[in-house]
Amino acid sequence: MNLRKKIYLYTTVLFAVLLLIMNITVYAVFSKLIYENEQAAISNEMANMTKIAQKSIGNVPEAELLRAFVPSNGMVRLVQPDKKAVTSTSPDEKALREIPSEYISSELIKTMERDNRFYMFASAPLILPDGEIGSFQLIRSMDSAEKILKTLRFVLGIVTVVAMIPVLISSAILSKFITRPVATMTATMKEIRKSGQFKRLKLEGKSHDELQQMGETFNHMIDLLESNYEKQKLFISNASHELKTPLTVIESYSSLLKRRGLKEPELFNESIEAIHSEALRMKEMTEQLLLLARHDDHWMIDLKMVELKSFLTQVTRTYEDAFNRTVRLDSALSENTFIQTDENKLKQLLFIFLDNARKYSDDVIKVIAGTEKQEVYIRIEDRGMGIPMKDLPRVFDRFYRVDEARNRKTGGSGLGLSLAKEIADALGVEIRLESTEGVGTVAYISIKVT
Repeated sequence: MNLRKKIYLYTTVLFAVLLLIMNITVYAVFSKLIYENEQAAISNEMANMTKIAQKSIGNVPEAELLRAFVPSNGMVRLVQPDKKAVTSTSPDEKALREIPSEYISSELIKTMERDNRFYMFASAPLILPDGEIGSFQLIRSMDSAEKILKTLRFVLGIVTVVAMIPVLISSAILSKFITRPVATMTATMKEIRKSGQFKRLKLEGKSHDELQQMGETFNHMIDLLESNYEKQKLFISNASHELKTPLTVIESYSSLLKRRGLKEPELFNESIEAIHSEALRMKEMTEQLLLLARHDDHWMIDLKMVELKSFLTQVTRTYEDAFNRTVRLDSALSENTFIQTDENKLKQLLFIFLDNARKYSDDVIKVIAGTEKQEVYIRIEDRGMGIPMKDLPRVFDRFYRVDEARNRKTGGSGLGLSLAKEIADALGVEIRLESTEGVGTVAYISIKVT
């Protein structure tokens, strides 16, 4: 059973049960009121009849007295202590004479059933002429009350049936309304599975209910899936494109080693050096590709206050020790210049620019830091070959190389500056390059002071 049928069935059954309970309650309350009214009426009637009979008994024959009190739909009876009784009935209720006489010394009101008919029975004590206490009894048919209750049952039954019609219609509309977004989502998922293309739900209206939220969540999930799918395709494409060259180099030198490596030591050393260089480049390239393949939301930036001067001192010293290159730090920063940033990500950003300066320059690398208005700046300068003016706008594009031969020689993959741009965007800092061909390059990092 699908969801729509379940909602339709459960809603209909629930409404039917509630309606049935309400009708039963109405009938029970109304029935109780009718019986209470009947009891009150026969109690008042008995009080009046007993008062009159007490004055008239002994002066009027008992049979005539009872005929004066007999109701149109019942019977009166006077029962003595020895159970001898004088009875008078209406023409339509002669069968009541067959009810055995019962002496009752106290007042009593109750309902009784005979031949599938209901009667109201009342008894009250009466002083007889000889001084004994008799039982004056009145039995009256409740046919009129039963007819009212029967009519009420019929009306409630009709009302229940009629009321179920709009319930059935509203349940069908409600189930269709609730399940429509689910059905649309299911159809969209099936279409995505068949076509292999990402599709989204068309959201109508501006409601903020759970169905609207479910549709928005579905579309957001499709956006994430499509984004990740595109990143995966791009990663595979980039990886296959960029790894093909170093793999070809490694394969070529490996084949050369197999044929002539043992006979020619110089060729052996050259091959080993080339294979080692290409392996290192592949390792670096793979790490950068993995970082670039991540979604912006997954950078997991851990912001905290960092004292910039000591931070730069530590970074430059670490880089000097690792690559045995001279890095000179010229800082105009005070000891209490703090910025809010992710320390590890900022260090990674600086290492990318320092690495470029190391690869394309043999001179001293300069790192200059200072403040300007509400920002601090960090400049990384090298005296290398520089970048042509026409290439500067594209240096942050993935896999873009200013000089193919130069990048192959130095192991560049065209990913470093692209990764730097991704990190800078995640940190909320501004970066740019200025370069003069044949003179050198300057990388600028601008960070707002907290």
